[in-house]
Amino acid sequence: MIKYALKCTNDHHFDSWFQSASAFDALLANKMTNCPTCGSTELHKAIMAPRVRPARSAAVQPNQELPMVQTAPADHVATEDERATALAKLKAEVEANSDYVGNSFAKEARAMHLGEAPERAIYGEAKIEEAKSLIEDGIPVAPLPFRPTRKSN
Repeated sequence: MIKYALKCTNDHHFDSWFQSASAFDALLANKMTNCPTCGSTELHKAIMAPRVRPARSAAVQPNQELPMVQTAPADHVATEDERATALAKLKAEVEANSDYVGNSFAKEARAMHLGEAPERAIYGEAKIEEAKSLIEDGIPVAPLPFRPTRKSN
């Protein structure tokens, strides 16, 4: 797993975890990851500091005070209503422009990747093991930030 600091074209900053650097690149290229604030799919890696553990002698002791740093406030922090609206818009777009395949998501995604089924936008449900297997095999998938509306076929 790898954690990236990301920013969208609207200058919203956020962090996200990915299976690997190549998985991130594939998701980014297919516009399958988006800003949680505005929904933009135009993302870039932001500058981030490496996570380095200090030497044991420099580690903070339990009773030792930490220095406080004042950070500048963000220009705009999305309100709960703005986030809910962006999420509803994303959900409507996914449902309008994709085929719901239910629990057959992993099977359908793999068939499209192997050329056994025609390529199309799909969404549905998959067990975590199935999703990990797809990512490990280089099949671009991403979790949705909402539960799909179940449709009867």
